[in-house]
Amino acid sequence: MRASLIAGLAGVLLVTGLAAPAQARPAVELGGVLPAPAQVRPHGPGFRLGERTVIEAPRAAGVVADRLAEALRPATGFRLPIVARAGRGTPAISLLLTRPGDGLDGEGYRLSVRPGGVAIRAASNAGLFAGVQTLRQLLPAPIDATTPQHAAWTVPGGDIEDRPRYAYRGAMLDLARHFHTPDEVKAYIDEISRFKVNYLHLHLSDDQGWRIQIDSWPRLTEIGGAPGTGVDGVGGGFLTKAEYRDLVRYAADRFVTVVPEIDMPGHVNAAQVAYPELTCDGQAPPPRTDTAVGYSSLCIGKEVTYRFTEDVIRELAALTPGPYLHIGGDEAHATSDADYLAFQARVLPLVAKYGKTAYGWNEIAQSPAAATAVAQYWNLGTENAVLAAAVARGTKVIMSPADRAYLDQKYDPSTPLGLSWAGYIEVRTAYDWDPGSYLSGVPAEAVLGVEAPLWSETLRSGDDIEFMAFPRLAAIAELGWSTTRDWESFRSRLGAYGPRWTTRGVGFYPSPQIPWAA
Repeated sequence: MRASLIAGLAGVLLVTGLAAPAQARPAVELGGVLPAPAQVRPHGPGFRLGERTVIEAPRAAGVVADRLAEALRPATGFRLPIVARAGRGTPAISLLLTRPGDGLDGEGYRLSVRPGGVAIRAASNAGLFAGVQTLRQLLPAPIDATTPQHAAWTVPGGDIEDRPRYAYRGAMLDLARHFHTPDEVKAYIDEISRFKVNYLHLHLSDDQGWRIQIDSWPRLTEIGGAPGTGVDGVGGGFLTKAEYRDLVRYAADRFVTVVPEIDMPGHVNAAQVAYPELTCDGQAPPPRTDTAVGYSSLCIGKEVTYRFTEDVIRELAALTPGPYLHIGGDEAHATSDADYLAFQARVLPLVAKYGKTAYGWNEIAQSPAAATAVAQYWNLGTENAVLAAAVARGTKVIMSPADRAYLDQKYDPSTPLGLSWAGYIEVRTAYDWDPGSYLSGVPAEAVLGVEAPLWSETLRSGDDIEFMAFPRLAAIAELGWSTTRDWESFRSRLGAYGPRWTTRGVGFYPSPQIPWAA
């Protein structure tokens, strides 16, 4: 927790690292969760967990049952054994995989609460997991404690039917400007998955550092991941292939898909320090630990550039089971327009060669080769003619407008971390926009989803990640999942969620826009 960062913010909740008092809280309303469910029908008495409660799940849903048991056992102190079939009259939380034709698909789920138990139905484990995340929020806030708490573990009665608006609901974490350890990344995965975020985009290379092992180019991490790399020279480190695979598995167990990014043809100074042959003059540039952008470029006319890019793409694709591989493409100011197009014409097809869908920042839309790619809109403003033209040719879009979705931007002028080049982003600013109609010339059907990037120029720890991401990440998550948008409802539900962060020791920013519960 960062009490020192939030002490002195007058008139708002002071977040401490202490667990919430072990006391029963008022019952949670059935629809009082984040993100907002599609349909909520409260009725009748609820269900109270007790010593006899079991988790009923088929073997095929074992991974979801394991996550549910891990979440509920510490605070309740109940055994909550996982069984294939609950005995007659046994109080149970039932995870039920439905058959095709039952009206559920993808990540959709139905949650029913009766006095005798809770049933979550879905056509997939991803849907069951989404239902489990809703169930966790329907229990009192002490459910997030790591030691047994005294509380009335009651779930309100009724039915929820829910499904996501977008299939892609992402968060991005920058490991290049400052290396965040695997444990810090895992902690972030745990938090974002609570809000049904299902993609984690890892920015693994930039001018200040290279953070993923590539066997065919070993100096990338030997030099680019060494101590002294990163902004201000304090962000050294990198992921071995084993660590990356472990993160991918950990995320998959929480139904989060990892999207790796190698930024090119710009943002490559760290790679060129390690391998001077990637420059046009063959001379190594000096290492950079500042935050300037736009000064580096691969040498587009040299064949070694394409051996390098293909090797990196090949090795990273082999490590990554998810469908996407992000190749950056932004702020390539040191690359001429002609060279940029020549580079993308050769590199975008390499991603498909190794079985992945190419994904890049919206600048890739300049290239005709981007017709089958995904472009991530990050610019300011609501018009981008180049991207609109690419969409007309088939390009799909992830929405991350910097002045709405960038979690590294300050909340207000007094925020001790972050940047402000895109403006100040309070919670309402992050929430009050529609991804499907935001950009002129980009129709709703071309939008695959939303993503909230968190760049690391000013971040140094897991505490920093928490403070900048939360509560704004919850706002972006609701835009990605929910079909309706209601600021007053959202701020009320978000305020009620605050004690859960406090219980877990998450150092969120206590925005004065939100009526935080005590």
